[in-house]
Amino acid sequence: MSHAEQLAAARQILEDSLLYYQGQPIGTSAACADVTEAANYSECFVRDFVPSALVFLFDGRAEIVRNFLLQVLQLRAQQPVMPGHQRAIGLMPASFRVERGADGEERLLADFGDRAIGRVAPVDSAMWWMFLLRCYVVTTGDRTLAESTTIQESIRLTLNLYLRESFESSPTMLVPDGAFMIDRRMGVYGHPLEIQALLYGMLLIARELLLPTPENSALLSIIETRLGALRSFVRLYYWVDRLRLNEIHRYRSEEFGLDAVNVLNVYPESIPNWIDGWLDHKSGYLVGNVGPGRIDFRFFAQGNLLAILFGLSTEEEAQQIMKLYETRWDQLVGEMPLKICYPAVRHREWELLTGSDPKNVPWSYHNGGTWPVLLWPFVAAALLTGRTDLAERATALARRRLHLDQWPEYYDGQRGDLVGRRANLRQVWSATAYLIADELMEHSDRLEQFRSLVIQ
Repeated sequence: MSHAEQLAAARQILEDSLLYYQGQPIGTSAACADVTEAANYSECFVRDFVPSALVFLFDGRAEIVRNFLLQVLQLRAQQPVMPGHQRAIGLMPASFRVERGADGEERLLADFGDRAIGRVAPVDSAMWWMFLLRCYVVTTGDRTLAESTTIQESIRLTLNLYLRESFESSPTMLVPDGAFMIDRRMGVYGHPLEIQALLYGMLLIARELLLPTPENSALLSIIETRLGALRSFVRLYYWVDRLRLNEIHRYRSEEFGLDAVNVLNVYPESIPNWIDGWLDHKSGYLVGNVGPGRIDFRFFAQGNLLAILFGLSTEEEAQQIMKLYETRWDQLVGEMPLKICYPAVRHREWELLTGSDPKNVPWSYHNGGTWPVLLWPFVAAALLTGRTDLAERATALARRRLHLDQWPEYYDGQRGDLVGRRANLRQVWSATAYLIADELMEHSDRLEQFRSLVIQ
């Protein structure tokens, strides 16, 4: 099948996935084929809609994105409240669906995690919503939406929730397992990199979109301080290259006082065997998680790529992350872009970290599985760092198989050469990621447009 036919097939999936409410398109379903796992794949997930929205914005169909942004805001009122708790105003749903009642009337029903596996509230939804809001504003020039009373209040409510003081001793954000793209138990509780990157991007966006009014002045001041603290903390404690690994290897533990070097009391014995020799002198990356006595050395793709796109990593670090992809291509990419994390946890560690999750067996799903949706942030990061060769290489791999395999949700295997055993087909964000990658690769004006959508 020709390249043009592949693009047409991907666009058809996007069109087939459109959800309508009262005659207006308001989002896209997660998958178009008969689902094999969960009926909620017919719903619109906030995070899944992001690549769909980018395609719509590229195509001049911004009204769909506007409809989505406004409808999600209205759905906040459906959030269930546990006895003894107050509504977490500012939280946004994980997904929503359109239902027709016995009276024939349409209504939207939101899920705030109460129907999800593990019943975990979606921490990343509001962050992605904020990203799409700015993408809409920058693409259309319609600042009236962002400056409206409703949107300004929504931004404040979200920030008040996400910046709320707790028992934290670092500027990073504490979240449970299952609260973002890795939505099953994977030992990512704590301060996962992906959430820190999204938080950083959300704060940058809020700083830009909040009007300089007396009502917003205190919040803008907090944002400015938190941005600097978060940036410094992540660059210091999450970054690992050969030099940093040698420092950790020789750490003294049980240090007290303000002059301690091993501030988080990380034990050198916790360095995993697989990382020995994994980094050359030109590569590095941001680790998956950091906390008291803990460094999760696993490489998580989404967090590292978003750190590049939002400028959370330095320019030098961004180059070293892409260099790591080059030197460890077989392990991090293989035959289909892109590994969601590396390496997979196995044996007793798999039992303990995942709870013996049969869907997260080694080299499947979120435990080292391959996710085509990650193609779009990878290609964007590669092009923005001048690594066109890596973007071309990844896109060529996707072009070879993705359409033939009917746009799977994910792939299995150490090299990502097996269609996911429990993957849904005609997965919308797999198709839209391919469309975005192609647009960025083939049209220089699209890359410039995308460059304006991310804040660095």
